[in-house]
Amino acid sequence: MIQARALGWAHPDAPSRPVFSGLGFTLRPGLTLVRGGEGRGKTTLLRLLAGELQPSTGTLVRPAGRVCLPQPSDQACDAQVARDWLAAQLAGVDLRQAAPLIDAFGLAPHIDKPMFMLSTGSRRKVGLVAAALAGAPLTLLDQPYAALDARSCRIVSELLAEAAESRERCWVVADHERPSWLEGVALAGLVDLGD
Repeated sequence: MIQARALGWAHPDAPSRPVFSGLGFTLRPGLTLVRGGEGRGKTTLLRLLAGELQPSTGTLVRPAGRVCLPQPSDQACDAQVARDWLAAQLAGVDLRQAAPLIDAFGLAPHIDKPMFMLSTGSRRKVGLVAAALAGAPLTLLDQPYAALDARSCRIVSELLAEAAESRERCWVVADHERPSWLEGVALAGLVDLGD
C-alpha cells in the first residue's frame, strides 16, 4: 500500500509555483488511474512514485521494493538494442517468456534493432512488454495507449484488465482522461489532478 498526504512538488527553479500540492491518496493492488490535463503533473507524480523525484511538500510512504517505470523513449536508450534493453528491465526473467507478447505486439521483426530505429509506438510496446513481465509490486505507465494501433490498444486493454484484478501488484496508469479502451474495467482508485 502506498500513501500520499499533502503531497506537493515544485520545480527547484520555481518553488513558489507548485505543479501540484495537497494531494492525498492511497494506492492499493489493482489498477489506479492518474487523470489530468496537459502540464498538471501526471508524469511528475509517476516519477515521485518511482522514487526518481522527492516531494517538495507532504509525505509519500511506500514499501521498499522494485518499481517498474518503463521509459524506452528516453534518449539514453537510443543505441541499445531493443532485446538488450528488455533483458536489462527483466533481469532474472527468461526472455523466452516475453516471446508471446513480443509476437502479439508485432515486435519480432524489430526486437534486434537499436531503439533509435524503432517508431514511437514500437518503443512504447517494448516498454509494455517489460511492464507486463517485470512482476514489480508497483508498475507505472505513462499514457500507455499513445502512438499505438487499434490491435495493440486491445492487447494493452487486456493486460490492464488483468492488472485490475491483481491482489499483489499495484498498477498506475497516467492519462489525460480515462481511456475509452478501459471502459468496463474496475479501478482500484482515481487520482484526479484536474484540467
